Amino acid sequence: MKRIMIAALAIFLAAQAQAAEVSRIVVGFPPGQATDIIARLIAERIGPILGETFIVENRPGQGGSIALAGLAKSQPDGRTLVLAPLASMVANPHLYKSVGYDTLKDFAPVALICDLPMLLVVNPSLPVKTVPELIAYAKAHPDKFVYASSGNGTLSHLGMEDFKRRAGITMLHIPYRGSAPAMTDLMAGVVNSAMDTVAVTQPFIQSGGLRLIASGYSQRVPAFPDTPTLAEQGFPGFGLAAWLGFVVPADTPKERVEALSAAIIKVVQSDDIGQKFVALGVIQRTAGPDGFGAFIKSEYSRWGEIVKATGARVD
Repeated sequence: MKRIMIAALAIFLAAQAQAAEVSRIVVGFPPGQATDIIARLIAERIGPILGETFIVENRPGQGGSIALAGLAKSQPDGRTLVLAPLASMVANPHLYKSVGYDTLKDFAPVALICDLPMLLVVNPSLPVKTVPELIAYAKAHPDKFVYASSGNGTLSHLGMEDFKRRAGITMLHIPYRGSAPAMTDLMAGVVNSAMDTVAVTQPFIQSGGLRLIASGYSQRVPAFPDTPTLAEQGFPGFGLAAWLGFVVPADTPKERVEALSAAIIKVVQSDDIGQKFVALGVIQRTAGPDGFGAFIKSEYSRWGEIVKATGARVD
């Protein structure tokens, strides 16, 4: 009888310990940015589905790569996830001498969840309203054209470098510590152009603080349906979006990966999150472990070629 009671107690304590476990979604950016907001929306809703508590932990630095470097060293138990953006997954490994991980070997893809379309904006004082006018102005004033980015190696940096290369123009790059200070200086005229997400730029476009020149996305964005894309304005094939997807450490049990993926995709495809994504200028785009894995491989190759072509490097 005593042995049975001890065994029952052990089972009870094990169950309690498991129930008390907290899972983490790590975000490689400060609170308040689009990636952080999206992570918190999803963390709040997948917890009840999986019967767990999910918290969001911010670990900013190196364009999101510090968070991924930490994940690569984490236990492969599926209790730690990173909501990773394009930059840290497939661009930074080509930009930095070392990021502390191998994208194609150290992670198990869980789910691709969305695109954050990029927009090309300028200070309203700049006498341009279209991409051809912007290019003509930049060629006529090569010493006056300065663009801001949210940091070295970010998509707002690489996207403009790719555009600059294709357009054959000269632009000085000024990196900032995040989108907020970059937008502040852009509106103040310290810099005169930038490429950033709809979520970042939309309020300032609507208030007149910024002028929208083009959608950098592969299609016109719902928030600004009358604004043509860069592809429509002379750059066929140009499509830029800061996609986001969840990854866990390699060797995480397949059952755990599939359970996480199913829960995340269910939440992302819900009407509730769909409406919140629209408000943020975010476009739903989902894929499970296999589809996301294939996408990562193709994007890794694509961005390796872009980084090489632009000559961009970050020490």
